[in-house]
Amino acid sequence: MVGEAVKEWQQGSLLQVEIEDVGDRGEGVGRWQDRVVFVPDTVTGDQVLVRLVQVKRQYAQGKLQEILTPSPHRIRPRCIVADKCGGCQWQHIEDSYQHTLKLNIIRQALLRIGGFSDPPLEPFLPASAMLGYRNKATYPLARSGQGQVQAGYYRKGSHLLVNLNQCPVQDERLNPLLAEIKQDIQAQGWSIYNEERHQGRLRHLSLRIGRRTGEMLITLITTNFELKHIGDQSIAWMQRYPNLVGVCVNSNPERTNTILGSQTRCIAGKPYLREEFAGLVFQLGADPFFQINTEGAEALYEAILGELNLRGSEVLVDAYCGIGTFTLPFARYVKQAIGIELQPAAIAQAQTNAALNQIENVQFYTGAVEEVIPHLDVIPDVVILDPPRKGCDRRVLDSLLAYSPSRLVYISCKPATLARDLKILCEGGYHLTKVQPADFFPQTAHVESVAFLSRD
Repeated sequence: MVGEAVKEWQQGSLLQVEIEDVGDRGEGVGRWQDRVVFVPDTVTGDQVLVRLVQVKRQYAQGKLQEILTPSPHRIRPRCIVADKCGGCQWQHIEDSYQHTLKLNIIRQALLRIGGFSDPPLEPFLPASAMLGYRNKATYPLARSGQGQVQAGYYRKGSHLLVNLNQCPVQDERLNPLLAEIKQDIQAQGWSIYNEERHQGRLRHLSLRIGRRTGEMLITLITTNFELKHIGDQSIAWMQRYPNLVGVCVNSNPERTNTILGSQTRCIAGKPYLREEFAGLVFQLGADPFFQINTEGAEALYEAILGELNLRGSEVLVDAYCGIGTFTLPFARYVKQAIGIELQPAAIAQAQTNAALNQIENVQFYTGAVEEVIPHLDVIPDVVILDPPRKGCDRRVLDSLLAYSPSRLVYISCKPATLARDLKILCEGGYHLTKVQPADFFPQTAHVESVAFLSRD
């Protein structure tokens, strides 16, 4: 037992707190004498003893010291390092209540940031699997104090690595690779990158799998391409793992937190794997973005398709199209599909995927969305937005308001920026008709949603 709580509002104090809510970053929210205390690793209904670690006048960050009375929504984590690893925030929360919390995160964002008094939220679209769903995992590398190669995720709030030999949220077929490749790196004697000194070679290990095909791709992220015996080791991996179709090396020499560099070389096999999505075949390389949860993305695509009720005469623009993940399936139901993407490599992959599936009514443009849309020679009937977490640049929203397509579909992985952008679009003449939440990221506080808008 930790002992009696110290009832003072200062750093280091121990306070007894009841968790009343969960915030949008996944931490529990409690109150002490009208002040707010944010406590990671807790859930609504927990009675806890908390040590204050960062204290402001009206709120503080706390560290869980002891669970005095557990919440009825609390469960035993299914990962032995869940209390340390920063990869998941919600292993301790029962599955159904995770959905309740995520729905409320979206609702609160729409109310407080978007200003929608009665958000048209649909019932939650649950994940098909709460574990083993990730089709890609990228692990930082480090060495232990004894010199052993480690791979895993950072501890919560730090850059100290939690070493993993398996991960319950990644596709279980990748677990043998995670454990064994570390041993091979150790045996090869390759140096491990140290971010403080900017020394060493290997930075990350990236594993990708086609959920439907089982094909796998290994990518090593290094500071340069000079890895001794990488060719021989790649061949050995190809022989050891029957479903491994390629080994790549990505070079990132910059002193940055960005994981991937601009150049990738295929060392053995192919620089891509095949995946099946929405009835089509896609080639996925080491670099381009593809939704982490294949089944979740497909369910969301089906929900969007059902809502749009396409008749085959529409012009559809897919902004932030990536490798054509949504562009190509939708192209089968419209007169013309247009994809826009800033990354040239992703556009090249999208064009390859279009040819692979013999889809001809699609055009892809490389460039910023706000720069491409005003120069299109057609006025789209439907625009699909799937921006990064920061949301849409204001210039994108302004160009859409000027162009005035009749329907917008906004896919978002961050409720706060979604709500901000929806407010701007609705103030500009659009009407929010429906918001469909979906669980792409079980065991975490992240939540996907799609908003449907139409012109008044």
